[in-house]
Amino acid sequence: MVMENLSAATASGGALWTLLLATLGSTAGQPLGEESVCTARPLAKYSITFTGKWSQTAFPKQYPLFRPPAQWSSLLGAAHSSDYSMWRKNEYASNGLRDFAERGEAWALMKEIEAAGEKLQSVHAVFSAPAIPSGTGQTSTELEVQPRHSLVSFVVRIVPSPDWFVGVDSVDLCEGGHWKEQVALDLYPHDAGTDSGFTFSSPNFATIPQDTVTEITSSSPSHPANSFYYPRLKSLPPIARVTLVRLRQSPRAFFPPAPDLASRGNEIVDSLSVPETPLDCEVSLWSSWGLCGGPCGKLGAKSRTRYVRVQPANNGTPCPELEEEAECIPDNCV
Repeated sequence: MVMENLSAATASGGALWTLLLATLGSTAGQPLGEESVCTARPLAKYSITFTGKWSQTAFPKQYPLFRPPAQWSSLLGAAHSSDYSMWRKNEYASNGLRDFAERGEAWALMKEIEAAGEKLQSVHAVFSAPAIPSGTGQTSTELEVQPRHSLVSFVVRIVPSPDWFVGVDSVDLCEGGHWKEQVALDLYPHDAGTDSGFTFSSPNFATIPQDTVTEITSSSPSHPANSFYYPRLKSLPPIARVTLVRLRQSPRAFFPPAPDLASRGNEIVDSLSVPETPLDCEVSLWSSWGLCGGPCGKLGAKSRTRYVRVQPANNGTPCPELEEEAECIPDNCV
């Protein structure tokens, strides 16, 4: 359903993409603030490649296998100046980001980008890349920046999830008088602060009042039900990676390199760098003690049980005994 909604939004927004690229591409707003002025050549083109690293080996806890399986939404981004922000850590998500993070609906976020371009002249161009139908995969597109709009931001929704996403906020591709040749960043999950679900498949439960955008870590939110809760880890492994490479030849002739990747469609197997995150066994609380049984005048026995809630994986702590017995004096003896 999420993929269908996003496909519909993308299809219905085709005309808007054309309008945005035509109108925003010609705007030339002076960035606000005291940041250093970019004096690089007027235009630069980049290839942007997003690589999903959301594997069952790296993130074994509650890994979504079906309805829907682990996957990534389409990528939505913009090249802009410093007076526009698509999202920012520790600040409130816009209505557009909320719709995108919760349901993968891009229309409102696209309208916000369009408004920023028209009113603030802060957006030079927008770009998007296709969705990835698995947790490990790759998608790419191209984008254009200019000295007054040298910052790049984008978001990709984690599917399924309550309101979780990955992305970058205002990465500057200009460095003084030249454009950077390549930028590569590891990406980690973020919570948009609009839905209070703990797990990938949590039902919709709005956060009231709305919270700010926060990074999800191995210990925060500090709750055993959290799908990213791995208390043995100091930090989560990166769930995705983005690489921006400056194009020096015709974009049509450029093919982004994919070293050490065995490709099958847009699915990849990155066997050399996939971490094995240990997942400890989790068991339920003990049940109540059963009846004490045994012959009269002698000690009897009673038992209680518990069950496995999470099976261990990747050399995590094995499960303890699931049944326990204790001596007792029979209440009803034979």
